[in-house]
Amino acid sequence: MRRALDAARAAADAGEVPVGAVILRNGEVIATAANAPRKLHDPTAHAEIRAIREAAALLGRDRLEDCDLWVTLEPCAMCAGAIAHARIARLYYGASDPKGGAVEHGPRFFTQPTCHHRPEIYPGIGEEEAGEMLRAFFRERRD
Repeated sequence: MRRALDAARAAADAGEVPVGAVILRNGEVIATAANAPRKLHDPTAHAEIRAIREAAALLGRDRLEDCDLWVTLEPCAMCAGAIAHARIARLYYGASDPKGGAVEHGPRFFTQPTCHHRPEIYPGIGEEEAGEMLRAFFRERRD
């Protein structure tokens, strides 16, 4: 989670919402990404999507069933869909997102009958640091 938090910090420094993601395969980091929708002019450039794309390109396949995703914020519906389609084995995330999350909040994507793959889910890892980073980012913009 440390690397995901570092990526989130880099996103914040670039003016992006501070979310970072890391994909591991056999305990080795194979992809690291930060949110970049503004920089890339791409609304799909969430950290999870960017990390999944990087890992899939590196491995030369669309299925990442032997990979784990670590992300600093509960994934949104778009990212949860990508996680399911990529067949990510395990999802570890930091801060919960009652407003935009789709794992334990909102649509609870992985519990839907139309979801064909559900990763093992481990919430709350690094939650305090990830949450504070997000709160500070938005507080700074409101002031």
